[in-house]
Amino acid sequence: MMNELNIILEGQIERITYSNEETGYTVARLKVPEYHSPVTVVGNIISPCPGEILCVKGVWDNHSRFGRQFKVLGHSVKVPSTVDGIKKYLGSGFIKGIGPVMAARIVKRFKDKTLDIIENRTKMLAKIEGIGPKRIDMIRKAWREQKEIRDLMIFLQTHGVGSGHASKIFKQYGDESLSVLTRNPFKLATDIQGVGFNTADKIAEKLDFKKDNPQRIEAGILYVMNQVAEEGSVFYPYEPLVERCQEILEVGRDKVIRALAETALDKKTIIQDAQLTDDELESNNKAVYLARFHVSETGIAQYLLSLISSLGSLKGIDTDKAIRWVEKKADLALAPKQIEAVKRAVSSKAIVITGGPGTGKTTIINAVIKILIRTGAKIMLAAPTGRASKRMSEATGFQAKTIHRLLEFSMRKGGFQRDQDNPLETDVLILDEMSMVDNLLMYHLLKAVPKQATLIMVGDIDQLPSVGPGNILGDIIRSGRIPVVELNKIFRQADESKIIINAHRINNGHMPELSQDRDILSDFYFIEQDDPEKVPDTIIELVSKRVPNRFGFDSVEDIQVLTPMHRGAAGTSNLNIRLQNELNQSSTSLKKGDRVFRLNDKVMQIRNNYEKDVFNGDIGRISNLAPDVREVTITYDGIPVPYDYNELDEIMLAYAISVHKSQGSEYSAVIVPILTQHYMLLQRNLIYTAVTRGKKLVILVGSKKALGIGIRNNRTEKRYTWLAERLKGN
Repeated sequence: MMNELNIILEGQIERITYSNEETGYTVARLKVPEYHSPVTVVGNIISPCPGEILCVKGVWDNHSRFGRQFKVLGHSVKVPSTVDGIKKYLGSGFIKGIGPVMAARIVKRFKDKTLDIIENRTKMLAKIEGIGPKRIDMIRKAWREQKEIRDLMIFLQTHGVGSGHASKIFKQYGDESLSVLTRNPFKLATDIQGVGFNTADKIAEKLDFKKDNPQRIEAGILYVMNQVAEEGSVFYPYEPLVERCQEILEVGRDKVIRALAETALDKKTIIQDAQLTDDELESNNKAVYLARFHVSETGIAQYLLSLISSLGSLKGIDTDKAIRWVEKKADLALAPKQIEAVKRAVSSKAIVITGGPGTGKTTIINAVIKILIRTGAKIMLAAPTGRASKRMSEATGFQAKTIHRLLEFSMRKGGFQRDQDNPLETDVLILDEMSMVDNLLMYHLLKAVPKQATLIMVGDIDQLPSVGPGNILGDIIRSGRIPVVELNKIFRQADESKIIINAHRINNGHMPELSQDRDILSDFYFIEQDDPEKVPDTIIELVSKRVPNRFGFDSVEDIQVLTPMHRGAAGTSNLNIRLQNELNQSSTSLKKGDRVFRLNDKVMQIRNNYEKDVFNGDIGRISNLAPDVREVTITYDGIPVPYDYNELDEIMLAYAISVHKSQGSEYSAVIVPILTQHYMLLQRNLIYTAVTRGKKLVILVGSKKALGIGIRNNRTEKRYTWLAERLKGN
């Protein structure tokens, strides 16, 4: 209950209890001279920093749980003037290059002149032990940037937008940031990762941009098209696109059509005729592409058709003789389907080999490699992710690379160095985990495959499709232009694994075998728990105690929790916080918004970063964390990669990850919550993908009803692609 109005308090920030940099909402303790104890202030405060002098206008409020608080309605800040205040201010870590220890040294030397020295006479910092020219430059740059970024934060909060994007905006536009924001705020949506159309639209509205402003409508169309890509589609039908844009933008159809035509004139989109089969789309058979996806889809078709129509570099191989030789050499007895796959692989220009776990895909790859090496052919192996390529290397004893490394991506040189003008030097390219390969990556790969080469594509068509747009493996199979060998026989050694048996049962629409002899160790378990609130407790206990104790697996290195959702009690967000608290007690930490990263945390890169050579889905450990300079080092497969504070949006905790993010990876043990709350996402291919990620142990936790719902749901989300038709020549 508010009992006092229009109060103004001024004091030094003692401590930040909570601060959300996206919204600006802060809980802080303020040392006000006229009050005996520090005052708790709550409200939107821009980038608060301990030691600052904060002047707040607001009202007193009695909170039912936290007691008397001062609710902030407006505020201003001043830098501290006392020695203690300056030490606390600098020691908070907001200036890169100055942590608590260095702050104490600087203030001890320069006392109340410290901030003037940093702003106007930075070179004098060289008198401090441990500060050389490099650190001086770092401090000078960080001090200037902080002032610019704070101005941006004030601008953003004034216009009703969380200030968390200020650092990214400044990094993109520098001194031009405010000018860009006021001239065309919609540029943010296309130029800056993580700043979407809705954020830009909020700023524009505060700046009195009208709803029918052409810049706004065009930005909205591109926003919807990027949403379409995130949903997995390469194009979107014209009429539904117009309707979707109208709904989001709240403008008339004629204005959307006019703006859409402008995007096509500017070559930002491509509109083409397409004989769409859905009944509701027949009124207007036009497909709208973002330009890059049209280029890549037409390019994939062009390069693939050119490849299969060109003469190969492999010498004529007597396939019957080769089969007899490789069976004797490797002490194998290949099944009929495997023999067919090997024969076609060594005699076709391109082939698809698809099948589930335990059906002998690796056996075929190894047999093909042995035969081709015997002929003197040059072979390259690749997979979409680091983990998948590492697995491929281990399974074949032959070096495999990620597609990005195979194509020699270089940020400095401006992209993939291997292309049609500098093709790969190979006779045969074997590509594993094809279900993960998306539209853009396949395009760049095919550009670099020499016309005389043989392309062998291996994958599991029943897994989830790629995270990126496209349905490459499915479209190539559907086109009928390339030979396909489908493996469906489970071999004897695999037949002993309940994981493999149950994966195939799930894939065929049957419930897995759930009966269990408690005295005999198995590799597949179902723990029934119908109360969704208790599922996270069960998972925490399994990861931290039961599985390590019974099976000897390491809780962090060997066990991976996979979940269909990000939100909810059994979603990645909640499970990661709980697992982090249970498994990592390190006191060395760094806070970014409402997320806390600790030394030794298991983390995942969530978007491609070509400059760092780390990619969406790569998992590593925080091997070094320096709160004073706000830097983190993450080690991926033995390679340390540095991150500064503003790059931490690119990583997330990875004790629990989504099933989609697990594609192409295998883990010793996998634990998967299956709940009716997940029904929107429960699909057969999702459960199948999750189960096939486990090498030695799979545990499902949840309700049989939810498991049944998912297995019966064989409807996959529609992806709009035209690759199969292009390959057919339509």
